[in-house]
Amino acid sequence: MAASRFGGSILKYVSHLNPNSTAPAWFCFFRGFSSTLFVKGISFKATEFTLAESFSKFGKVLEAKIIKDKDKNRSKGFGYVTFATEEEASRALIEMNGKLLDGRVIFVDRNTDRRKIREARKTIANLTWHRHNEEEVEKKK
Repeated sequence: MAASRFGGSILKYVSHLNPNSTAPAWFCFFRGFSSTLFVKGISFKATEFTLAESFSKFGKVLEAKIIKDKDKNRSKGFGYVTFATEEEASRALIEMNGKLLDGRVIFVDRNTDRRKIREARKTIANLTWHRHNEEEVEKKK
């Protein structure tokens, strides 16, 4: 899938209002599904191995990471599971959300990469600013 190269984002081309314009193309970013899942409610005794093992029945787990407190060196209660494909991740999301893992109910959701979302917003804002300035120059001519 071409969308997986962009971290699950789908690029949609939006044409210019003025076809004779030399302004750069505009792209709008729409968040698609990623192969990484966010898992919260993880037991403090759980390990990355047990997390990977519990999700491996839905497909190939590439990485299971539990976020730890640096000072106490124990789990913060959430982590991430990365699958080989988006289909495996979506199946795991449906099946594991609300299930018990090491005696605690876990909640599974899609991973949202906030850094990519911020970068996309900045790109769109810059393109809008350049487009506005180009239109102002055109009006003055």
